[in-house]
Amino acid sequence: MKIGIVSDLHCNIHGLDLALDAMGDVDELLCCGDAIFEYKFSNEVVTRLIERKAHIIQGNHEEVFLSSAGVRARERPGIDPDLVRFLAEQPPRRYLQFGNKRILMVHSTPWEPRGEYVHPHSTKLRRFAEADADIVLYGHTHCQTVQRIGNVLIVNPGSAGDARDSSNDRQLSCAVLDTATDEVDIINYPDPRYAAG
Repeated sequence: MKIGIVSDLHCNIHGLDLALDAMGDVDELLCCGDAIFEYKFSNEVVTRLIERKAHIIQGNHEEVFLSSAGVRARERPGIDPDLVRFLAEQPPRRYLQFGNKRILMVHSTPWEPRGEYVHPHSTKLRRFAEADADIVLYGHTHCQTVQRIGNVLIVNPGSAGDARDSSNDRQLSCAVLDTATDEVDIINYPDPRYAAG
């Protein structure tokens, strides 16, 4: 089974569409949070994720937008209340079972309190191996990571919406995971918001 993974879209519908094109045919689509951007909402991004039947979790930006701090942002004209409601119903973490692989989706960390930035070279990445899962997917750092620690494969696809990763020249990225082989293909592509012309 091939699983497409995106994270940290931050309202960038063009970045998401390029990721979907780059991944090609995948059996499942997973979004590891931050589909929106704190005080900004994207009907287009959330609609596309729903159209693609994506498995979605909330990130810290959803938490802010949906909290008391986001009241004014939620009242802006043009925001579809049904899409806001849909996003509010998504959990902060999700377990999925594909074949014999148990996958845990988190936005930042599998432990509480969540919210920490665990970068690829952080020693705290080892704690991800304590999760009750074969594969842990996360986002938050916007930095791509593919590491196996113990029996746990840890994948961060980078950001498909707000490039900040110096290791790939600050390009957007997504990932495709083959659950049969545990092979992960990270796909880099330019952010269309900064394209010349």
